[in-house]
Amino acid sequence: MSLNRLRLFQLVSPALPVGAFSYSEGLEVLVQAGDLRDAADVRRWLEAELDRGALTIEAASLGRLMDALARWRETPDGPAWQEVLNLDGWLLAQRETAEVRAQQRQMGRSLLQLLAELGLPLPQGPAPRLAWPAAWAWAGLALEIAPQDVVEAYLYGWIATQLSAAVRLVPLGPTESQRLQLGLASTIASRAADLVDADPEALWNGGVGAGLAQLGHGELYSRLFRS
Repeated sequence: MSLNRLRLFQLVSPALPVGAFSYSEGLEVLVQAGDLRDAADVRRWLEAELDRGALTIEAASLGRLMDALARWRETPDGPAWQEVLNLDGWLLAQRETAEVRAQQRQMGRSLLQLLAELGLPLPQGPAPRLAWPAAWAWAGLALEIAPQDVVEAYLYGWIATQLSAAVRLVPLGPTESQRLQLGLASTIASRAADLVDADPEALWNGGVGAGLAQLGHGELYSRLFRS
């Protein structure tokens, strides 16, 4: 087994201290509304997001982010850093709600801090304030993971986090959760292959239901998650 693959396992580990477990990205709203009642509903939801959600635009941006970060690492005074910031801001703008934007910033900040403490800081330059996709791209670059694997891991990690929330909300048993994760593996691999070389600006976000659910989260009377 390659060293890079072991590094990839660390990146998708549920022990990664970035706070992903505390977010549901609207899943909590859908469960309370009765729209997600069982494993079949959850699977349809996850497949829809893999097909046309904001997640796909972020995944398609990872290769471009890695390329710009690599050029910035070589020439910190060059224009690549502005490319990173522009794409980072554009991706944040794809997220409709303040809660999810705050989530993306917090998780990105936590991942960059972790990488710095592991001896993998961003190059010298402007103070890093990157959201989750850009921070993930830097992790892939710093850990020398291939873009295809970085995209697959990004999709896999999102699915795993959503299933973790579903176990606590639907309710969904842990065995059924693992069955769903296994059943979606081929879809994740296929979408990653499509997205790794895709132009993110040519894609569209059809996750209207996800956006509305995320907007409704702040109005819940009681909630377990931060988004």
